[in-house]
Amino acid sequence: MGKSWMTKWGSRRVREIPPTLEEAFAAAEGLTDDDAQRIEIAASLMGLPVEEVKAQAIRLSAQPASPSVMTGRGRPVVVQYKRPRLARSSVPAGRR
Repeated sequence: MGKSWMTKWGSRRVREIPPTLEEAFAAAEGLTDDDAQRIEIAASLMGLPVEEVKAQAIRLSAQPASPSVMTGRGRPVVVQYKRPRLARSSVPAGRR
């Protein structure tokens, strides 16, 4: 299921979860405009046969689009990290 290895703190494992159909299509949509290639890319990402993904894609296209999946056409988001301010005491170091 997942890969495991031994560390000095014990056994560690990585859980590998394949992407959902919506996630795979969102990733494939950013790579190509051709529907057949999108289905092939999604199938390879999910680890499923192309015919099975094609059948799921037809069912998915019949449903209304869900707003929770970002397709890359929205506004870009920039995330910045701000360092926390360090509290400094007002007492000089020699008078503590």
